[in-house]
Amino acid sequence: MLSKSSNSSKIVAVSKVLANYHHRRFSLAKKNLFRTALNSDYENTIPLICTDTIDCPFFKNSENVKLYDILNLRTEYNLVGKEKNLKTTENFYLNKHKNSVLFDYESYFSQKIEDKKRDGSYRYFKKVIRHADSFPNVQEQAENKVKDITIWCSNDYLGLGRHPYVLSQVTDAVMKYGAGSGGTRNISGSTPLHYKLEEQLAKLHQKESALLFTSCYVANDTTLYTLSRMLPNCHILSDSGNHASMIQGIRNSGIPKTIFRHNDYDHLEALLKKLPLDSPKIVAFESVHSMDGSICDLHRMCDITHKYGGITFIDEVHAVGLYGENGAGIGERDNALEKMDIITGTLGKALGNIGGYIAGSSNFVDLIRSYGSGFIFTTSLPPSVLAGTLASIDISRSDEGRALRFKHQLYSQIVKAKLIEAGLPVMNTPSHIVPVMVGNVKAAAEICDRLLNDHQIYIQAINYPTVARGEERLRIVPNPCHSMEMIDKLVFALTDAWLKSGLSLKKNF
Repeated sequence: MLSKSSNSSKIVAVSKVLANYHHRRFSLAKKNLFRTALNSDYENTIPLICTDTIDCPFFKNSENVKLYDILNLRTEYNLVGKEKNLKTTENFYLNKHKNSVLFDYESYFSQKIEDKKRDGSYRYFKKVIRHADSFPNVQEQAENKVKDITIWCSNDYLGLGRHPYVLSQVTDAVMKYGAGSGGTRNISGSTPLHYKLEEQLAKLHQKESALLFTSCYVANDTTLYTLSRMLPNCHILSDSGNHASMIQGIRNSGIPKTIFRHNDYDHLEALLKKLPLDSPKIVAFESVHSMDGSICDLHRMCDITHKYGGITFIDEVHAVGLYGENGAGIGERDNALEKMDIITGTLGKALGNIGGYIAGSSNFVDLIRSYGSGFIFTTSLPPSVLAGTLASIDISRSDEGRALRFKHQLYSQIVKAKLIEAGLPVMNTPSHIVPVMVGNVKAAAEICDRLLNDHQIYIQAINYPTVARGEERLRIVPNPCHSMEMIDKLVFALTDAWLKSGLSLKKNF
């Protein structure tokens, strides 16, 4: 066994050898560096190893070695090496691409837009001027001309976006608090109005707590992503007809998912049976489907989910304000609120403002508030929107709100019945949405153009990616602000535009 002194002597000896080697190596490098830098491959230059640092134990045990001279030489070598590396890389790139050109981003963008124009799915936005005192009579601005039209596709379902009480609360809030919120909820953007509205939304849905978002798209995306990522070994079961915001959140999460057929309870149960009973499961679906107008059986959907240990994530966007005694949605109408674990809704449709929210247990809402980046890092809703939505909820809970909902449902049923009687292919759905199936993207666009140009009626064609190719449709939304005269004009105009577009009428669709 070597003695301690013998060990020390060997370390010093080895250190001297290594140090001398590096000294000779860098001296040679210094002499030949500029001569060889432009003629050698970068991969063949002298490598730098661990002993090139001031903290290396071999350097510390070496004698008569000018450490800083060596380190300075290394720095000089590195700088020249980097210049040569950049030049080598540049030459390589130019040689490799001497017969090609740089990627043309603008041409690529233009080509993708042309693709959509060729297949008829390109979307042209109408410039619509809404007037608070004449809705649903609006104006279209085109080529510096303005003409009067009637809108039949607005999601301001009850016309609360122009209600005098809502407008007064909005304008009062602007004058009192200013235009914006001032930041995120964490940084100066949380006001008493935020807490009041969240309290009222929780009360509306009979839940412990609620949380506001800038839109329900953000609410769905953020909540599904955050919740599924946090639950251990989570599995998501998603209705095939779910909105893009739900799909986005599920896809981004990267969590295992299974798609069940739209409102197919047997299929959902068969899929749930295959999953471990004790593993977390989220079943995500809509109460009222936005495009086909179907309404799910909430009791059955919730019972099946809970039977197999899952929780329900229910989008009530197209039901809030429109169903139930107080306008809480299908859950209230069907007495199913206590079975609904997570509810998402919007302030931007029947409530006539903008924004979204979630409602559920206090622990769940606080979890999303604390971990959901789509909530944490977004400027909060402004006071005007909060005040306007509070006013809309007041109306929704009142006799006036119930009268508006009754008239809204009545007009929807009348429009469906008259269009079906005229021979148009209407999906006779149980909700307020009136889908007229066209099945051809160019024909749908032509019908809408004829309605606007010949009859001053605005309906927007619905095409891919909102619906599948071949399922293009017109989505008609009657409003309590419409009149029977407007309904009769709509039926006549749509029949005329349909036939002039080369389509035939069908009976008993």
